[in-house]
Amino acid sequence: MKLITAIIKPFKLEDVREALHEIGVQGITVTEVKGFGRQKGHTELYRGAEYVVDFLPKVKIEIGIAADKAEQVIDAISNAANTGKIGDGKIFVSNLEQTIRIRTGETGPDAL
Repeated sequence: MKLITAIIKPFKLEDVREALHEIGVQGITVTEVKGFGRQKGHTELYRGAEYVVDFLPKVKIEIGIAADKAEQVIDAISNAANTGKIGDGKIFVSNLEQTIRIRTGETGPDAL
């Protein structure tokens, strides 16, 4: 089992959700987060004053998936979230040691 965590631009969330639905992903967790990478924030004007926005709004998506579907999920996220511009985001893949469905007590891949 794998845990796939993707950090993407907020306006790409619906595109990514649809792409994941098309390949059969049944559940995702979405969190609104802030951060920066190479783009290092930006400056904005507010009432004539310029100020620096260090942390940009992003969306974090987490998906627990069977190991054999991980590449398919990564491709779907990459294609749907890509704008070709700086700040498109990152995808992190980690091993998922155990999963337990609280309602039924199922464990492992059956709990996904």
